[in-house]
This record gives sequence, C-alpha cells and structure tokens, in this order.
Amino acid sequence: MSDRPVRVRVAPSPTGDPHVGTAYQALFNYTFARSRAGKLILRIEDTDRARSTPESEAAILESLSWLGIEWDEGPDVGGPHAPYRQSERVVIYRQHARQLLDAGSAYRSFISKQALDQLRADQREQGWQGFFDAEGREMSREQSDRRADSGEPFVIRLKTPLDGDCVMKDLLRGEVSKEWAQIDDQILIKSDGYPTYHLANVVDDHLMGISHVIRGEEWISSLPKHLLLYEAFGWQPPVFCHLPLLRNPDKSKLSKRKNPVSIGYYQRAGYLPQALLNFLGLLGWSMPSGEEKFTIDEMIAEFRLEDVSLGGPVFDLRKLRWLNGRYIREDHDARSLRLALENWALNATRLESILPLAQPRMDALSDWGYLTAFFLADEEPFDPTDLKLKGKTADELAALLQTVIWRLEQQRDFTPEALQQTFRELSDSLEIKLRDLTLPLYVALTGKTASTPLFQSMAILGSDIVRMRIARAVDALGGLSSKKLRELEKQYEARFGTRG
Repeated sequence: MSDRPVRVRVAPSPTGDPHVGTAYQALFNYTFARSRAGKLILRIEDTDRARSTPESEAAILESLSWLGIEWDEGPDVGGPHAPYRQSERVVIYRQHARQLLDAGSAYRSFISKQALDQLRADQREQGWQGFFDAEGREMSREQSDRRADSGEPFVIRLKTPLDGDCVMKDLLRGEVSKEWAQIDDQILIKSDGYPTYHLANVVDDHLMGISHVIRGEEWISSLPKHLLLYEAFGWQPPVFCHLPLLRNPDKSKLSKRKNPVSIGYYQRAGYLPQALLNFLGLLGWSMPSGEEKFTIDEMIAEFRLEDVSLGGPVFDLRKLRWLNGRYIREDHDARSLRLALENWALNATRLESILPLAQPRMDALSDWGYLTAFFLADEEPFDPTDLKLKGKTADELAALLQTVIWRLEQQRDFTPEALQQTFRELSDSLEIKLRDLTLPLYVALTGKTASTPLFQSMAILGSDIVRMRIARAVDALGGLSSKKLRELEKQYEARFGTRG
C-alpha cells in the first residue's frame, strides 16, 4: 500500500447512458477513499469528440448522486486541480507530448491509413504481435519537425521497447508480466491534435495526485503503456488495483444484450439506491460477518481494498430484486414507503403528465388502473402472438425492433415531438407505414395492441425502460444470433450511419 495521501478517481466517458459498471467502480473508489480519510475525484474523460455529449455527462452526475456517491472534486464542484473535463485540458496534454518528443520517448508517425494497414499486416505475418512504425522511430527530429511544420498530418506515438518483458504489479494479483513485443507503439496524440485515453489518463492522474487507480480489469492490458509513460516522465506511479469485470449469469461480460446496464433503468424501474449500492458492493466484497444487507457506512467501516474478491461477479437480477425487497420490507414503515413511492413515481408532476393521456379513455375513475399500470411497472407482460407486422416474419420483425433500439440509443431528445419525427424518418427509411411500425411497439411497451398515445407514453416511460421492453420483445420473437446482429449492424450503419 502507498503511504501517500489517499486520492482516487472515477473517470467516466460521457458517451451514452450511465453504466452500472461505472457505479460499481465509483462505489469501490468512494468506499476506499472514505475508509482511509481520502478524497474522491470525479473526472470527465470526454476527448472522444464524436460521441461525448453534455446530456450524457449530466446523466452521469445525476445517477451517481442518486446512488449517494459523493465526490470531493469534479466539474460541478470545482477543486484545486480544475478543470476536470479532459476536453478543457488539451493544451496540457500537448505540452506533455512535446516533452516526450524532446526526450526521445515518443515520435511522430506520418504513415497514411492505407499504408498503416498494410504495415500492420506485414508485421503480423512476421510474427510481430505489437505494432511500430520503424520509419517514424528512426526519423531525425529535424526532419520530423520540418514535415510537421509543412502541415503534413501525423500522430504522436509512444516508443515502446522492442524486446524484454514489462513486469507490472497489481494490488489483487501480485506481479504480472507481458512481453513488450506484444504491445503497440501507442498513439498519444491523434492527427486532430486531441489526446488518446492513455496519455490524458496518465497525465491527469499524476497532476491530480492520484495515489491509487482502482478500475476494471480490462485495463490490465494497457498497464505496460501507462507504466512506460510514468517512467518516461520520471513520475512515481500510483498503486494499481484492477477490479474483476461484472458478468452476466452465463459468465459472459455484462452487456445490455442480456441485462439492463443503465443506472437510469434501475431508478425508473423502482429499485432503491441503497439496495443497488449494497448489491454492487456484494459483487466484489463481503462483510466479515457474512451479512448480505449492509449500508454504505457499514461497508466503509469494514472495508479493505486487499479483500476485494477476484471471482467473476455475476450481475444476478434475481439477487438484486431479493435484496431490494428486503430494503422495502425492513427499512420502511407505511409512511416512509409512501414517501418513497411518491418520490419515485406517484408524485404530482408524473401523475399530471399521465392524466392527459388516460383521461380521454376513462368512463369511471376505476379505469385509471388498467389504463396506466404499464407506466408503473418494470416489465409489462404481453402475448407474443400479438407481436406482428404486416408482411414480416418473426425474424424480420425482431431485426426491425433491434434497429429501433439502436436508433433510440442515439436519441438524446426524448420528447414526444422528437420521437415522432424520429419514427417518421425510420418509417420512410424502412419503407413501412408509420401506423404499421407502431403496432408491435404498443404491444412491447404497454402489453396491449392499443393504449395511450405512443410517443407521449414513451416520453413518460423514459429511454431506459422503453429500450429494455423492446429488447424483451426481440427475445420473445426468438432473439437474434451474434452473426445476425453483426449483419444487421452493417445494414444499420449503411442506412443510418455509425451507431456511435
């Protein structure tokens, strides 16, 4: 363990829905910081300019706050190491990249994309698992400067050793080694002048005084590049601790194909934040007493980072639902449960958004129940035989509904007007009448072939619930194989552009 003051960070990318994996890592960083009287920093890694959005950043902050995770420094609260958005720190990264160029630890690579693909293929044939640009590595600094000054496009790459092993230390795994020959000369600055994750991550962690990097095990393969950067700059590296990846029940990596992964989904589906945090804690750690229900304060009091389990944690929705039920039954009396329900969905704002949709269909107040039940449910049952679209087989309809899911993943404006426009564009592109296209969606979302106005209902349900219900309809139709999904994704990108 490091004897430096404990400073840890969670660094999500604002490129989509807030992910439960982000919450999982944030929880362990937060718990460790609080158990050691340390600080938690929230840093937004938004150098992916094509995919990062302010809406996604706002959703991340809101979701983590809903869970009860508090950070000491960040883009919303400030701090001594501001700014905390990487897009606002680009000049810092360029300065550090120039330091590496000056020291000979990095080089400019002017190779074209076409030549790069060919060179990489040639090196693979020669048995080289990593990649390097020999011409760029050997080019004199004078020639490199001259070509750059002339406006020729280039990237800046890290110069990795061509032989030997990198020996790394992980807090949970001990020593791990990897051959340098298996590692690319990593791009540090892209041709547009923006940094890659690797440079920005290391520079920020050092400048922000991060003592421990607690992140997912998928980053172990990148650790040699990060350690090489620390060495090149002459900096002391932090302690690295790579958490085991969350898994689906079949032990595959947690993915939205098989489980809801958006924090917002669980919030809208009526899960309590305390229960979700408790569940995430159980996925990598356990109380010494063996008690499975515990508060965040109780976890902090008993937590040791070395005790994190390396077993593949399974994100089991049944276990989460069981734990959530314990919180509802054991931690609430009638009054506090009423308040929780009001805070969740039974409040004036939400009810008044539903009433105009139900009122035209009500003959008695008691009609309210069956007309609006789907607004207050996690999963709405439906008859699979009602999932039909004129002229389409079940497989074709499943593919079409998957296309709708992907389109909705990109839909940041979830108002009725924006949704109606999106579905008009979809119906035109797919050459399906809008009226026909909406029929299976009514079934998937409401459990009925006809219900309250679709786009207004979708806006109230929210993107997370809508996409999950459509995904369940895809499964009810027989699902889509991995091969079919790959083919469908190519068709989607050809028609609508990259999924992002």
